[in-house]
Amino acid sequence: MIRIAASMAEGRFHLAVDGHEQRAEGGRVCAAVSAITQTALLGLEQIAAQFPELVELTIEEETHP
Repeated sequence: MIRIAASMAEGRFHLAVDGHEQRAEGGRVCAAVSAITQTALLGLEQIAAQFPELVELTIEEETHP
């Protein structure tokens, strides 16, 4: 199961994507969700690089034991 949670309020937006799904469509659904969210992140990285005085982007890499 892929879980996507989004919240929007007062000019703020939060998006969380978690989970994995390989059964549906041979994993294409999971791949599509990953591709869309990662493409959005890559775009935000580019905007932050172009306008560092206006956009601050922090990406934390999680480690799993």
